[in-house]
Amino acid sequence: MGIVSDMKILYHMLVKPVRGANHAERMESFYGGQAEAYDDFRKRLLKGREELWKDLPKTKGCVWVDMGGGTGANIENFGDAIGCPSKIYVVDLSGSLLKVAADRFEQRGWTNVEAVEADATRYCPPEGFADVVTFSYSLTMIPNWFAAIENAYRMLRPGGYIGVVDFYISRKFPAEHLKRHRWFTRTLWPPWFATDNVFPSADHLPFLRHHFKQIALSESENRLPYVPLIKTPYYRFIGQKPTDPEHPPS
Repeated sequence: MGIVSDMKILYHMLVKPVRGANHAERMESFYGGQAEAYDDFRKRLLKGREELWKDLPKTKGCVWVDMGGGTGANIENFGDAIGCPSKIYVVDLSGSLLKVAADRFEQRGWTNVEAVEADATRYCPPEGFADVVTFSYSLTMIPNWFAAIENAYRMLRPGGYIGVVDFYISRKFPAEHLKRHRWFTRTLWPPWFATDNVFPSADHLPFLRHHFKQIALSESENRLPYVPLIKTPYYRFIGQKPTDPEHPPS
Protein backbone atom coordinates (compact mmCIF):
# COMPACT_ATOMS: atom_id res chain seq x y z
CA MET A 1 0.00 0.00 0.00
CA GLY A 2 1.22 3.53 -0.76
CA ILE A 3 0.53 7.17 -0.13
CA VAL A 4 -2.80 7.15 -2.02
CA SER A 5 -4.10 4.34 0.17
CA ASP A 6 -2.86 6.13 3.28
CA MET A 7 -4.63 9.34 2.25
CA LYS A 8 -7.87 7.39 1.84
CA ILE A 9 -7.51 6.03 5.36
CA LEU A 10 -6.66 9.45 6.79
CA TYR A 11 -9.67 10.99 5.04
CA HIS A 12 -11.98 8.51 6.78
CA MET A 13 -10.19 8.98 10.10
CA LEU A 14 -9.89 12.75 10.15
CA VAL A 15 -12.38 14.29 7.70
CA LYS A 16 -15.35 12.11 6.78
CA PRO A 17 -18.24 12.51 9.25
CA VAL A 18 -19.21 9.37 11.17
CA ARG A 19 -22.97 8.92 11.03
CA GLY A 20 -25.44 6.43 12.43
CA ALA A 21 -28.31 6.07 14.85
CA ASN A 22 -26.59 3.30 16.83
CA HIS A 23 -23.13 1.88 17.46
CA ALA A 24 -23.34 -0.69 14.66
CA GLU A 25 -24.30 1.94 12.08
CA ARG A 26 -21.53 4.27 13.24
CA MET A 27 -18.99 1.45 12.99
CA GLU A 28 -20.05 0.67 9.43
CA SER A 29 -20.04 4.37 8.53
CA PHE A 30 -16.47 4.69 9.77
CA TYR A 31 -15.03 1.47 8.35
CA GLY A 32 -17.15 0.85 5.26
CA GLY A 33 -15.04 2.99 2.91
CA GLN A 34 -11.64 1.93 4.23
CA ALA A 35 -12.01 -1.82 4.80
CA GLU A 36 -9.86 -2.83 1.82
CA ALA A 37 -6.90 -0.68 2.89
CA TYR A 38 -7.43 -1.14 6.62
CA ASP A 39 -4.71 -3.63 7.55
CA ASP A 40 -1.58 -2.01 6.14
CA PHE A 41 -2.13 1.37 7.82
CA ARG A 42 -3.21 -0.16 11.14
CA LYS A 43 -0.07 -2.30 11.23
CA ARG A 44 1.92 0.93 11.65
CA LEU A 45 -0.60 2.63 13.92
CA LEU A 46 -1.55 -0.21 16.26
CA LYS A 47 1.48 -1.67 18.01
CA GLY A 48 1.69 -4.54 20.48
CA ARG A 49 -0.71 -6.96 18.78
CA GLU A 50 1.94 -9.42 17.63
CA GLU A 51 3.53 -9.49 21.08
CA LEU A 52 0.16 -10.07 22.76
CA TRP A 53 -0.64 -13.05 20.55
CA LYS A 54 2.84 -14.48 21.08
CA ASP A 55 2.51 -14.32 24.87
CA LEU A 56 -1.01 -15.73 25.19
CA PRO A 57 -1.28 -19.51 25.77
CA LYS A 58 -2.39 -21.58 22.78
CA THR A 59 -3.47 -24.97 24.05
CA LYS A 60 -4.73 -27.77 21.85
CA GLY A 61 -8.50 -27.73 21.50
CA CYS A 62 -9.09 -24.33 23.12
CA VAL A 63 -11.90 -21.96 22.13
CA TRP A 64 -10.63 -18.44 21.32
CA VAL A 65 -12.86 -15.36 20.87
CA ASP A 66 -11.36 -12.20 19.35
CA MET A 67 -13.74 -9.35 20.19
CA GLY A 68 -13.79 -6.48 17.69
CA GLY A 69 -11.54 -8.55 15.43
CA GLY A 70 -12.45 -6.64 12.26
CA THR A 71 -10.67 -7.97 9.18
CA GLY A 72 -9.26 -10.97 11.02
CA ALA A 73 -5.67 -9.76 10.55
CA ASN A 74 -4.91 -10.73 14.15
CA ILE A 75 -5.32 -14.38 13.24
CA GLU A 76 -2.15 -14.13 11.16
CA ASN A 77 -0.33 -13.75 14.48
CA PHE A 78 -1.06 -17.39 15.33
CA GLY A 79 1.50 -18.48 12.73
CA ASP A 80 2.06 -22.23 12.86
CA ALA A 81 -0.12 -22.42 15.99
CA ILE A 82 -3.26 -21.65 13.95
CA GLY A 83 -4.36 -25.28 14.30
CA CYS A 84 -4.12 -25.36 18.12
CA PRO A 85 -7.55 -23.88 18.90
CA SER A 86 -10.47 -26.08 17.97
CA LYS A 87 -12.38 -22.90 17.11
CA ILE A 88 -11.57 -19.20 16.72
CA TYR A 89 -14.40 -16.67 16.54
CA VAL A 90 -13.68 -13.21 15.14
CA VAL A 91 -16.52 -11.00 16.41
CA ASP A 92 -17.30 -7.52 15.09
CA LEU A 93 -20.21 -5.19 14.29
CA SER A 94 -18.85 -4.00 10.92
CA GLY A 95 -20.07 -6.15 8.05
CA SER A 96 -17.52 -4.56 5.69
CA LEU A 97 -14.58 -5.59 7.87
CA LEU A 98 -16.00 -9.06 8.44
CA LYS A 99 -16.32 -9.56 4.67
CA VAL A 100 -12.57 -9.00 4.41
CA ALA A 101 -12.08 -11.41 7.31
CA ALA A 102 -14.24 -14.16 5.78
CA ASP A 103 -12.38 -13.86 2.45
CA ARG A 104 -9.05 -14.09 4.29
CA PHE A 105 -10.09 -17.25 6.15
CA GLU A 106 -11.36 -18.91 2.97
CA GLN A 107 -8.23 -18.06 0.97
CA ARG A 108 -5.98 -19.53 3.66
CA GLY A 109 -8.09 -22.60 4.21
CA TRP A 110 -8.62 -21.93 7.90
CA THR A 111 -11.61 -24.15 8.59
CA ASN A 112 -11.51 -23.57 12.36
CA VAL A 113 -11.91 -19.77 12.09
CA GLU A 114 -15.30 -18.05 11.75
CA ALA A 115 -16.32 -14.40 11.28
CA VAL A 116 -19.33 -13.43 13.41
CA GLU A 117 -21.34 -10.20 13.29
CA ALA A 118 -22.35 -9.65 16.90
CA ASP A 119 -22.18 -7.31 19.92
CA ALA A 120 -19.15 -7.83 22.19
CA THR A 121 -21.24 -6.99 25.25
CA ARG A 122 -23.60 -9.94 24.65
CA TYR A 123 -21.92 -12.50 22.40
CA CYS A 124 -21.18 -15.99 23.66
CA PRO A 125 -19.79 -18.75 21.40
CA PRO A 126 -21.98 -21.78 20.62
CA GLU A 127 -19.82 -23.88 22.93
CA GLY A 128 -21.08 -21.78 25.82
CA PHE A 129 -17.58 -20.90 27.02
CA ALA A 130 -14.19 -19.61 25.89
CA ASP A 131 -10.65 -20.42 26.99
CA VAL A 132 -9.17 -17.15 25.66
CA VAL A 133 -10.83 -13.79 24.92
CA THR A 134 -8.92 -10.98 23.22
CA PHE A 135 -9.56 -7.30 22.58
CA SER A 136 -7.12 -5.72 20.13
CA TYR A 137 -7.70 -1.94 19.95
CA SER A 138 -11.42 -2.57 20.27
CA LEU A 139 -12.27 -1.71 23.89
CA THR A 140 -11.78 1.99 23.12
CA MET A 141 -14.43 1.67 20.37
CA ILE A 142 -17.02 -0.14 22.48
CA PRO A 143 -19.27 2.39 24.28
CA ASN A 144 -20.11 -0.06 27.09
CA TRP A 145 -16.57 -1.39 27.35
CA PHE A 146 -17.12 -2.41 30.98
CA ALA A 147 -20.02 -4.61 29.86
CA ALA A 148 -17.75 -6.16 27.21
CA ILE A 149 -15.15 -7.04 29.86
CA GLU A 150 -17.83 -8.43 32.16
CA ASN A 151 -19.19 -10.49 29.25
CA ALA A 152 -15.68 -11.84 28.63
CA TYR A 153 -15.41 -12.71 32.33
CA ARG A 154 -18.71 -14.60 32.20
CA MET A 155 -17.83 -16.66 29.14
CA LEU A 156 -14.29 -17.53 30.23
CA ARG A 157 -13.73 -20.82 31.93
CA PRO A 158 -12.14 -20.57 35.41
CA GLY A 159 -8.43 -20.28 34.71
CA GLY A 160 -9.08 -18.88 31.22
CA TYR A 161 -7.17 -15.89 29.85
CA ILE A 162 -8.03 -12.41 28.65
CA GLY A 163 -5.63 -10.42 26.49
CA VAL A 164 -6.03 -6.71 25.76
CA VAL A 165 -3.95 -4.23 23.78
CA ASP A 166 -5.27 -0.71 23.29
CA PHE A 167 -4.76 3.02 23.57
CA TYR A 168 -5.23 4.50 27.02
CA ILE A 169 -4.39 7.36 29.33
CA SER A 170 -3.31 7.00 32.92
CA ARG A 171 -5.19 8.23 35.93
CA LYS A 172 -3.84 11.42 37.43
CA PHE A 173 -2.80 9.34 40.43
CA PRO A 174 -2.38 5.77 39.14
CA ALA A 175 -1.90 2.71 41.31
CA GLU A 176 1.59 1.81 42.44
CA HIS A 177 3.87 0.50 39.65
CA LEU A 178 1.64 1.95 36.89
CA LYS A 179 2.82 4.80 34.68
CA ARG A 180 1.62 8.33 35.25
CA HIS A 181 1.15 10.32 32.04
CA ARG A 182 1.82 14.02 31.84
CA TRP A 183 -1.06 16.50 31.88
CA PHE A 184 -0.57 17.14 28.15
CA THR A 185 -0.94 13.44 27.31
CA ARG A 186 -3.99 12.99 29.52
CA THR A 187 -5.61 16.10 28.02
CA LEU A 188 -4.71 15.72 24.33
CA TRP A 189 -5.74 12.20 23.42
CA PRO A 190 -9.38 11.87 24.57
CA PRO A 191 -10.74 14.70 22.33
CA TRP A 192 -8.31 13.81 19.50
CA PHE A 193 -9.52 10.20 19.27
CA ALA A 194 -13.14 11.03 20.10
CA THR A 195 -13.66 12.47 16.60
CA ASP A 196 -13.45 8.84 15.38
CA ASN A 197 -15.51 7.49 18.28
CA VAL A 198 -12.38 6.07 19.91
CA PHE A 199 -12.23 6.78 23.64
CA PRO A 200 -8.93 6.15 25.46
CA SER A 201 -9.78 5.63 29.10
CA ALA A 202 -7.98 5.92 32.41
CA ASP A 203 -10.25 3.18 33.78
CA HIS A 204 -9.52 0.22 31.49
CA LEU A 205 -6.49 -1.04 33.37
CA PRO A 206 -7.95 -0.61 36.88
CA PHE A 207 -11.12 -2.44 35.77
CA LEU A 208 -9.16 -5.30 34.18
CA ARG A 209 -6.85 -5.62 37.19
CA HIS A 210 -9.87 -5.74 39.50
CA HIS A 211 -11.54 -8.59 37.62
CA PHE A 212 -8.55 -10.71 36.58
CA LYS A 213 -5.30 -11.92 38.08
CA GLN A 214 -2.60 -9.94 36.31
CA ILE A 215 -0.21 -12.22 34.43
CA ALA A 216 1.59 -9.60 32.33
CA LEU A 217 1.39 -5.85 31.78
CA SER A 218 3.36 -3.57 29.49
CA GLU A 219 2.85 0.20 29.08
CA SER A 220 4.44 1.75 25.97
CA GLU A 221 4.17 4.53 23.38
CA ASN A 222 4.04 4.55 19.57
CA ARG A 223 4.65 7.32 17.02
CA LEU A 224 1.72 8.22 14.78
CA PRO A 225 2.15 7.80 11.00
CA TYR A 226 2.92 11.21 9.43
CA VAL A 227 3.07 12.81 12.90
CA PRO A 228 6.46 11.58 14.15
CA LEU A 229 6.82 14.04 17.03
CA ILE A 230 3.69 12.82 18.82
CA LYS A 231 3.47 9.48 20.61
CA THR A 232 0.31 7.65 21.60
CA PRO A 233 0.34 5.60 24.82
CA TYR A 234 -0.86 2.00 24.68
CA TYR A 235 -0.83 -1.01 26.99
CA ARG A 236 -0.76 -4.80 26.77
CA PHE A 237 -2.52 -6.74 29.50
CA ILE A 238 -2.84 -10.48 30.06
CA GLY A 239 -5.09 -11.60 32.88
CA GLN A 240 -6.44 -14.89 34.16
CA LYS A 241 -9.92 -15.58 35.46
CA PRO A 242 -9.68 -16.88 39.04
CA THR A 243 -10.23 -20.60 39.44
CA ASP A 244 -12.59 -19.60 42.24
CA PRO A 245 -14.94 -17.07 40.52
CA GLU A 246 -16.55 -16.27 43.88
CA HIS A 247 -13.34 -14.56 44.95
CA PRO A 248 -12.04 -12.34 42.12
CA PRO A 249 -8.86 -10.26 42.52
CA SER A 250 -9.33 -7.06 44.53
